[in-house]
Amino acid sequence: MRKSLARVAQGGAVVVLAYEVHGTGEPIVLIHGVGHRRQAWDPIVPLLANDFQVITIDLPGFGESGPLVMKKGHAEDALRKELIETVAFLGIENPHVVGNSLGGLIALEIAHDGRAKSATALSPAGFWDGEADFTYINLLFNSVLTAATFARPIARPLLSTALGRKVLLSWLNTHAENIPPEVAYGDFKALAAAAPNVRRLLAEHYQFEGDIDVPATVAWSEKDRVLLPYQARRAARLLPNAQHITLAGVGHVPMWDDPELVAETIRDTVARASAPARKKKVARA
Repeated sequence: MRKSLARVAQGGAVVVLAYEVHGTGEPIVLIHGVGHRRQAWDPIVPLLANDFQVITIDLPGFGESGPLVMKKGHAEDALRKELIETVAFLGIENPHVVGNSLGGLIALEIAHDGRAKSATALSPAGFWDGEADFTYINLLFNSVLTAATFARPIARPLLSTALGRKVLLSWLNTHAENIPPEVAYGDFKALAAAAPNVRRLLAEHYQFEGDIDVPATVAWSEKDRVLLPYQARRAARLLPNAQHITLAGVGHVPMWDDPELVAETIRDTVARASAPARKKKVARA
């Protein structure tokens, strides 16, 4: 089920986003990472949709959505505001938010804004531990984007084999063989197409510096080769009231590596949000 949403944003720009809605119940918005797309959540949606309304969205500039339109400021801020406005446009108020990588950072920022009932962040960006981390992540993504350019003619046949997926996607997944070939190839094309936005976001070195007043979980992948697991220590210092856990045996994008573990982590966070209401933070504009 794919839907496209078009609306006029502030300043007159037309924003076109691709999204999907599955199930009924309390809303959960799933936010993909940098260079990825909403299909990153395909293994998780059926594990949640029997009990929740599950919304997956391609962020502006990624997947099948239109370009990211911004004149100034941080790209992360622009993505977050577009997502907030889109969720409101869909008639959804105060959802549970879940994100991976860049999406995890956005989920935490939305919770910091006072616009989420709970937040689950899977290996979130924004907890860099100095210049060495910036250098590493930039080298990694620039190497991957350069390799993707040269691999384009042979990407489909390579990704059609389990061995090819394990080799090409080992930087993201511990069980890349679980990813269907067409999904893997679609992810490859999405990353290549989003290269300018990936580089723009990486150049910002955006840091999370806020606090969160709703139930939150920061879950770091044990085998993360992108945002290295020691960054979880900084997250624990900045967010002492959140639950901090390690996702055993999975890579940076854990949804295909262990869908049941990820879904269980989300359900646990959502359940904690059903505890007696806390004093809510006034929403940030």
